[in-house]
Amino acid sequence: MRRCFLVCYDIRDPKRLRQVHKICKGYGESWQYSIFFCILKAIDRVRLQTELEEVMNLREDQVLLIDLGPDEPTARANAVSLGQPMGEVLEGMVVL
Repeated sequence: MRRCFLVCYDIRDPKRLRQVHKICKGYGESWQYSIFFCILKAIDRVRLQTELEEVMNLREDQVLLIDLGPDEPTARANAVSLGQPMGEVLEGMVVL
């Protein structure tokens, strides 16, 4: 079963920051520079966590994986954007 996650990070080093951003881009859509919305199977969540831990400095950096539940429409509908709207998501879009 897939679940929706909000992935947020605070990375101290610019090189690690770019690496973490690139990893997150491979798993989800960017909502802000350091915030991603990801729909993940359990195995993909483990892979994401493993990849992030390999590039992070666990004493200096922080990544939060917040489980928003299994229902994507509800997770998206519950997101509130103040100021600039969130980007439009195209139905049926596939990232290869």
